[in-house]
Amino acid sequence: MLNRLANFFVRIVERWMPDPFLFCVLLTALAYLLALALTPTGPADLVTHWYNGLWQILPFAMQMILILLTGYTLASSAPVRRLLARIASIPRTQGSAIVLLTVAAALAALIHWGFALVASALLAKEIARKVPNCDFGFLVAGAYSGFVIWGSGLSSSIALVSATAGSPMNFIARYTGVESVSLSQTLLSPMNIALVAGTLVILPVMFLLMMPRGQQIRAIDPALLSETESESLAAQAPDNPTPAQRLERSRLVLYLIVLLGGVFLVRHFAANGFQLDLNVVILLFLVLGMALHGRPVAYVRAFNQAARVAGPLALQYPLYGGIMGMMQQSGLAGVISQAFVSFSTQVTFPVYCFLSAALVNLFVPSGGGQWAVQGPVMIPAAMELGVSPTVTAMAVAFGDQTTNMLQPFWALPLLAIAGLNIRHIMGYCFMTFLLSTALSILVLFLLV
Repeated sequence: MLNRLANFFVRIVERWMPDPFLFCVLLTALAYLLALALTPTGPADLVTHWYNGLWQILPFAMQMILILLTGYTLASSAPVRRLLARIASIPRTQGSAIVLLTVAAALAALIHWGFALVASALLAKEIARKVPNCDFGFLVAGAYSGFVIWGSGLSSSIALVSATAGSPMNFIARYTGVESVSLSQTLLSPMNIALVAGTLVILPVMFLLMMPRGQQIRAIDPALLSETESESLAAQAPDNPTPAQRLERSRLVLYLIVLLGGVFLVRHFAANGFQLDLNVVILLFLVLGMALHGRPVAYVRAFNQAARVAGPLALQYPLYGGIMGMMQQSGLAGVISQAFVSFSTQVTFPVYCFLSAALVNLFVPSGGGQWAVQGPVMIPAAMELGVSPTVTAMAVAFGDQTTNMLQPFWALPLLAIAGLNIRHIMGYCFMTFLLSTALSILVLFLLV
């Protein structure tokens, strides 16, 4: 039954799903029309709000792109690639491959979303090389589906900014007076642990039941599985190296940065415990990536490759910033959120908060960007209804990560590595969306 249902959605998506850039343009038009219809903002003012939003998102966008770039370079280092190859040699059938891939991708997403998007795509390619008769699009869909719990992990934008004292996006601190929120109240809360555990168990089973069989399996283009240029070229020392080339290959040069970053991280964790924010996460993976690559020329090569993968993000992020600008400055996001709040009770508010976040995420596909839009509305409403602000924050995070299965924005780097189009995976990802929605609503009803 799940196999037939999944194939139905695959056919629908392949026929009607536009390119992610066009999807972004269509959302821009929809946001403009909704703001025009539901708020008192005039047409010219909306254009101004759109323009302002293009640039207001840039600092946060730079942080997000750096997370992706540092995650990519770490995942593409020789030790990590060897580890991925060993993992890919474990399964022997498509069924065992998809179970391993979904679990590995989900665990990686709990550690670091940027690393997970890259590592899971590379793992899917390694598995496709080693396991015959696999549907590559199905494997990549499983790899991306692990991303559905990224907001419940250590790189969660909402949890991290709430744990960052003085952050302008720490709305819990702004409205409650608490300087910062411990991760034990967000990521280690019973509802978050239950959601993660449920996803880790049910997601691979669901993909196993949806697995293409026989003629449903689509042949893999051998070009997609060809080896990409790696740091191996950088590892080859020239016959007569110049002083500049010796410097480029000197481990000492790179380890100066590793030492500086390592000392800061040790001091930070010694003083604050295992406290993470966006900048600390970026530095942590920068240091690890440099340490594993070893030589400056290898790290620069990997970082340049990462920059090519990040191109679609750099193109679309300002446009999503424009959508955010219209939604926030016109009050449209508040109108949507307040519509859910208006008929909420103390019991139902977390669920309606989740649903509103899922809707808003289609227009603002960034956990931190969405929190900037919804946080100032949801936290005061939660306090008025007597709902915990941390529960509210995690409900927004649940809505964000769930709808990422419908919003193609974050699939772009993974698809770029895999060499596929969004249409190849979105039908299966819609099933992941349904699963995550059911699990999120269940834990918000039972464990809050």
